[in-house]
Amino acid sequence: MKSFTDDDWAAFAEQLNDQGYAHLPNVLSHEECFDLSALYNHDGIFRKTIDMQRYRFGKGEYKYFNYPLPGTLQLLREQWYAPLASLANQWMKHLSLPHHFPPDHAAFLKKCHEEGQNRPTPLMLKYETGGFNTMHQDLYGTVFFPFQVVFVLRQRGKDFEGGQFVMLEQVPRAQSRAHVLDPDLGDAIIFTTGFRPVKGTRGYYRAAMKHGISAVTAGERYSMGLIFHDAS
Repeated sequence: MKSFTDDDWAAFAEQLNDQGYAHLPNVLSHEECFDLSALYNHDGIFRKTIDMQRYRFGKGEYKYFNYPLPGTLQLLREQWYAPLASLANQWMKHLSLPHHFPPDHAAFLKKCHEEGQNRPTPLMLKYETGGFNTMHQDLYGTVFFPFQVVFVLRQRGKDFEGGQFVMLEQVPRAQSRAHVLDPDLGDAIIFTTGFRPVKGTRGYYRAAMKHGISAVTAGERYSMGLIFHDAS
């Protein structure tokens, strides 16, 4: 797993401020990706499986991890929270929102649990040919963290085709704008859970954002979602 300096996180924050996402290449090694995707068949470590067609979420399947989380996932959740919490607090200040995120992830989870949000949200996703995910937001309760991360665990062009990561930005009184990304094996995308602040002529305003996956045209696409808040 790649480590990042303060300068790296400053660059990621600039991308998140400018566009609502940051694309980080080669975060996980090929071995780490295949070890993580192999967990998909170990049902004992998951708390729930979702058939996306059943709920009209798209076509595919995903599984929520149970506690305790796998070691790599737990480490990522703890280490990546702190630099993102600092940016999250800046965003709340820009938008005059009352939320404050403590610098320690354990303290943030305590806030979730006090609101009855006790269920872990990190997940694994699997799409086969024809699979897709509709545009959505992962909120899960009244307490939510404004950033989340997705890691691609299979190689584009070899293991799957299609399956682009899509973000839709909805700006007030303007047409929506789509961002289409092609992350590859080991890449991570940090992106906003629901909105980003945009500076206008009269201060900051909120641009709502949703994310989804375009249709997989061949093969199987595995990914891992890192969500920092727990669910109710």
